[in-house]
Amino acid sequence: MFSGRVIAAFLLILASTFGAACGKEETAAPAGPRWKPSGNEGNITGVINFTGAVPAPSKLDMSSDSKCVGENFLDDVVVKDGKLQNVFVFVKGGLPQASFEAPADAVTIDQKGCKYAPRVLGLQAGQPLMIVNSDQTNHNIHTLPRVNREFDESQLAGQGPITRKFKHPEAVFPVKCNQHSWMRAYIAVLAHPFFAVSDSNGAFTIKGLPPREYEIEAWHEKYGAKTAKVKVAERADARADFTFDGSVAYRPGTLKIQPAMVIP
Repeated sequence: MFSGRVIAAFLLILASTFGAACGKEETAAPAGPRWKPSGNEGNITGVINFTGAVPAPSKLDMSSDSKCVGENFLDDVVVKDGKLQNVFVFVKGGLPQASFEAPADAVTIDQKGCKYAPRVLGLQAGQPLMIVNSDQTNHNIHTLPRVNREFDESQLAGQGPITRKFKHPEAVFPVKCNQHSWMRAYIAVLAHPFFAVSDSNGAFTIKGLPPREYEIEAWHEKYGAKTAKVKVAERADARADFTFDGSVAYRPGTLKIQPAMVIP
């Protein structure tokens, strides 16, 4: 049997260790001096192409909730005229050693037609995420990060927005609704503002980059990630197009096969 004095000492050590770990998390050192634009920045523009057969959209069974009114098809692969939507494109390497101030403006994710809109989004660590419910039914937004704190919160029909923040940069992680099993979205949290999501025409633009060479990554929830080297000149647009091939095996409907993505 351990004595009371030994147990007390052990508990004290455990508490001190836990407290130190939390303190380290709360006071992470900044990446460098505060970044300020010089006026010589350029942009990266591009298009996400899609080749091969476009998979037929899977039909969703929304019969469990009569108030779910909207298109009952899964929107995980959205292709228009050979261009792929909802690809997350970001600067993976080459940025100067600097810290980037998080915007005060919130990024909004809506629950509309019992789907998340947008399906893929990015924001900076510390930037507000505003969650809106435009449906006439209740939802339950449940984020599944691995680095940041998970939250699982109900939002009733007619309820006002919920605002949350993610403290740490983190690779793309899923969001689900515990009320409606088909609802999915994906969030990436970055330390910098240099990212974009391809639109309905497959186009994207990353603005305000200092002149230098970068590594760019394009990520899609079903087709994985592709990278490219891009050199940005002063006050100019650099081009970076990506192509995803539909002939690659397509496996719908599981969070377990999401490809890993590392965000600096």
